Amino acid sequence: METKRIQVLIVDDSALVRKLLRAIFESDRSLEVCGEAPDAFVAREMIKRFNPDVVTLDVEMPKMDGLTFLSNLMRLRPTPVVMISSLTESGAGVTLEALELGAIDFVAKPKIDLAHGLDEAALEILAKVKMAARVNVSRLQKHVKSAESKRIGPVGGLFKTTDTLLAIGASTGGTEAIRSVLMQFPADAPGTVITQHIPPGYSKAFAQRLDRDCAVKVFHAEDSQRILPGHVYVAPGGWHLSVVRSGAHWICKIGDGEAVNRHKPSVDVLFNSVAKSAGKNAVGVLMTGMGDDGARGLLELRQVGAATICQDEESSVVWGMPGAAVKLGAAETVVPLDKIASVALQGGGNMHKHKKTA
Repeated sequence: METKRIQVLIVDDSALVRKLLRAIFESDRSLEVCGEAPDAFVAREMIKRFNPDVVTLDVEMPKMDGLTFLSNLMRLRPTPVVMISSLTESGAGVTLEALELGAIDFVAKPKIDLAHGLDEAALEILAKVKMAARVNVSRLQKHVKSAESKRIGPVGGLFKTTDTLLAIGASTGGTEAIRSVLMQFPADAPGTVITQHIPPGYSKAFAQRLDRDCAVKVFHAEDSQRILPGHVYVAPGGWHLSVVRSGAHWICKIGDGEAVNRHKPSVDVLFNSVAKSAGKNAVGVLMTGMGDDGARGLLELRQVGAATICQDEESSVVWGMPGAAVKLGAAETVVPLDKIASVALQGGGNMHKHKKTA
């Protein structure tokens, strides 16, 4: 008996893009294009008619822009959406706003040679659409809102040592999950380093948005930048972020090495460096994302005595990376999104109150 195919609605004002995307989706037997819409008003009627599993959506469209349409869709009929737009690279803030509104992920259209560029991105597009079809959008929005509603007071003398370093890694769904966690951080939170899988051109806007929304000061990490309490450092897209010790201080190191686990920046690169530089004074947090990047690095952190935390399956967009870490025995504790900040800020203390893994 043939499994029901994932129904995809393509929303884009470009007939060429619609044609190219249709060809990509029709190349995969698990997907079926249920319709194509040149604007938001046609899309609205098609969603009512076909009830698609996933919508691919452009940002720049006539009559109603993609963000306005996305906002209305998530309010009235929450549906998994993958943004596919030429605006995403030059207007990274627009992409991040789409993710905040509820889009699951995004793919940037190439600026030149559209047909060749989309063909090269076909595997990425297929993987993200199939992943999005499995996501319960309404459930995830509730988890994010619950996390953002909490703000933790000053941490003061809560830590076993003032020499505490937090390291966070994430991928798919991570921009909003990280934002939700950092919005709970007080201004005196420990120094924090973050690797989020994100392309070049997006990471700086991501850091700026976090800085705008959070009490901590957030930077787009630079080489040789000193890591200070109350400050957060985000890995630049296309570069690895690691941490080295220089005397009594920790320093950001930006490297142009090979991709690790197919990613650059890689969470494993960050976690491995934190294990070497901070050891038991570190707290490692692995959050939502496809694949297994960060799982082995989190295990190394646990083996050197650091506290290790994974986001649970229920609150993750994709339980790939944290799930892989749990299977390896790398997670000391597994908690929902709205509990990650409080557990991380305990620096490993009082972990017995939360669900542990073997």
